Amino acid sequence: MKKLITTALIALPLAFSARAQWIVYDPISNIQQILDQAENIAEFVSMVENQVTQIQTLSDQLTEFKNYEAVFGKPGSVALPVVSSLNQDLQKAEPGVNLENLLATATGAYALAYNESGIFNTVGTTFTTPGGQTVNRPAEVYKPYAAVSRTADNYVAVADDAAARRAAIKNQIAQATEQLNGASTDAEVQKLHALLTSLSADLNSTDAEVQQALASALVQDMQNRNDAQKQRHALTEEQNAEFHEAVTNAGSTFQLVTAPALFPTP
Repeated sequence: MKKLITTALIALPLAFSARAQWIVYDPISNIQQILDQAENIAEFVSMVENQVTQIQTLSDQLTEFKNYEAVFGKPGSVALPVVSSLNQDLQKAEPGVNLENLLATATGAYALAYNESGIFNTVGTTFTTPGGQTVNRPAEVYKPYAAVSRTADNYVAVADDAAARRAAIKNQIAQATEQLNGASTDAEVQKLHALLTSLSADLNSTDAEVQQALASALVQDMQNRNDAQKQRHALTEEQNAEFHEAVTNAGSTFQLVTAPALFPTP
């Protein structure tokens, strides 16, 4: 308001001087025009001051945002080279074969020829008697042994694959840890923490695959032992029945003499 009055007082003499040449004029109207113009000028000055304040506020906000960006960083600009190999490993099919498929390939011929790369002796499909006769082995009888061999081979394959993958994953964890040690922004730290969590989960999954393969081998071995015991029990039951039948048949064929022996008198 003080600016408005000051502007009006300055403009008033100038207006009288400029219009002195006119013979007829309206002082009240002239003064009102001067006051209106002064008010417009004051409003313009106030608007400029507001714009300057807004510009300063925006400048402060921009500075604050730059400071925030320097501390927290841009998540989109953080590149993690290990992610690609991690995705490939997670999307790869598991190396193990389920027990049902392993049993489908467990044939007697496989068991007869199996020697685990020379560790065991090969049974062979035939054998020769002391008299020189060649006898063919019944291959179907050896299928349970093939089942155990198949599950054992599956375990070895899964364990070898897991060992190689574990070495690669540990190397990736070491790289991510080193990158985390040199991280300068919060965004980079958060992304690296997420990556390390994923790598740890992938490392644990390799252990789970090995345990699953081991479980298949143990289950099949347990089934074989159970079947062997069942066969022994069945054989014992058959032998007992055959023995009882033989004794009964012998008793009916060879009857004991119960009457006293009679000797001729002289």
